[in-house]
Amino acid sequence: MGLLTRLLAVPVSGPVHGSLWIARKIHEAAEQQLTDPGAIRRELQQLEAALLAGQISEEAYDEAEEVLLNRLREARSGAGR
Repeated sequence: MGLLTRLLAVPVSGPVHGSLWIARKIHEAAEQQLTDPGAIRRELQQLEAALLAGQISEEAYDEAEEVLLNRLREARSGAGR
């Protein structure tokens, strides 16, 4: 009976399980991007370029830099666990 029930539920449960799998993969990729020291360094470089180009103010730069440096510290401390 369990197999028959599962087979009959596939039209509903299949897309649900597939959507959950996709959501987990997106979450894993986002988490990796947020904690990748190389990606954080690239963001710092882009931030500095925006400051030098006059696209952002020094105050905005300082705030964003602080956030990125905190993420970098957390990523490094998490890698040592």
